Amino acid sequence: MPEHQKPLAGLKVVELGTLIAGPFCTRIMAEFGAEVIKVEAPDGGDPLRKWRKLYEGTSLWWYVQARNKKSVTANLKHPDGREFVRRLIAGADILVENFRPGVLEKLGLGWEQLKADNPGLVMVRLSGFGQTGPYKDQPGFGAVGESMGGLRYITGFPDRPPVRTGISIGDSIAALWGAIGALMALRHREVNGGAGQVVDVALYEAVFAMMESLVPEYDVFGFVRERTGNIMPGITPSNTHTTRDGKHVTIGANGDAIFRRFMQAIGRHDLADDPELADNAGRDARRDEIYALIDAWCAGHDEAEVLALLEQAGVPASRVYSAVDMFADPQFIARQMFQTATLPDGKPFRMPGIVPALSDTPGGTEWIGPTLGEHTDAVLAGLGYDAAHIARMRADGAVQTLKRLINCLRLTAISCS
Repeated sequence: MPEHQKPLAGLKVVELGTLIAGPFCTRIMAEFGAEVIKVEAPDGGDPLRKWRKLYEGTSLWWYVQARNKKSVTANLKHPDGREFVRRLIAGADILVENFRPGVLEKLGLGWEQLKADNPGLVMVRLSGFGQTGPYKDQPGFGAVGESMGGLRYITGFPDRPPVRTGISIGDSIAALWGAIGALMALRHREVNGGAGQVVDVALYEAVFAMMESLVPEYDVFGFVRERTGNIMPGITPSNTHTTRDGKHVTIGANGDAIFRRFMQAIGRHDLADDPELADNAGRDARRDEIYALIDAWCAGHDEAEVLALLEQAGVPASRVYSAVDMFADPQFIARQMFQTATLPDGKPFRMPGIVPALSDTPGGTEWIGPTLGEHTDAVLAGLGYDAAHIARMRADGAVQTLKRLINCLRLTAISCS
């Protein structure tokens, strides 16, 4: 797709981030056309390059998280490296960073310094506890944000300790808030004539903002939401059940008409016609009874039979998907939720498609995560550095440029499957 057809085409974004929150925020922007220049330390770059499953020494996660980005190296402990980054940010629309508060200020790259160079800059700052407050200097990863923000406390079963959700959801939620905040700040600048500003996202607040009615329920009633496993307290029935063949099926039959159809479908006409169960309050009062009978019914049927019957009855239900289920599912395929790309050695692989789906200006993948410093020379040259100056910076350790391995991807290698 021509770059001008993407909604964020023309935006220049500089990323000073590692691992998840900052890089995921800029990944979204890169997928929709922004030029994202990722600044990495010369001695290995983003640790995500080595996280989880590695292929030929590089994380498969990296290839997704850094897609469409340009990688440059800069030693922020070297004055020439800092000057390079400062000049880069001076021409940017957005800066995304997830250092601990105060680190960039010590390097001469704080908000006041950068604003003086670029009054229209939008600076997205992602940190554990935000840029102010008594905890601002403490380290705070996603797990801490999930715990402090309330998510861990309510996740799991009541007779067991809290559990994590299975992914680094706190970081990802913070990244989404960062992207939303950046675009709101840009609109203010471009439509309302405002100046640039700071978007301050704390991981714990990003999670806290998702906690539904937790705050008013405690404030008004003194009610503390607790872990309840797979059920939704006060909303019945909605739960996960195990089938005869050992599969897990989630059933959401908490609508009045849906519950009636569900009971009719499984042969419990007595419950379908029971006036006490005609509304949610009545069902929730007898939820143990209802869940026990649904458990027993599911345990007597295989997953395929359960899903087929519920689909016919118009009852929302789904198997609990693993990666195996996703890869075979026609809905994922029809919605192009897998893109096929090529690894540096020519091996094809699939990665997640682009979300959200825009009808007229969809996002896309132009290339997978780059090698460390792949674009350093080109970006330096674009800022006016000549070849001799670039060579001196490499020799002095201000930057490092690594040649990319043979890259078979680029524009023509992306396809949807």
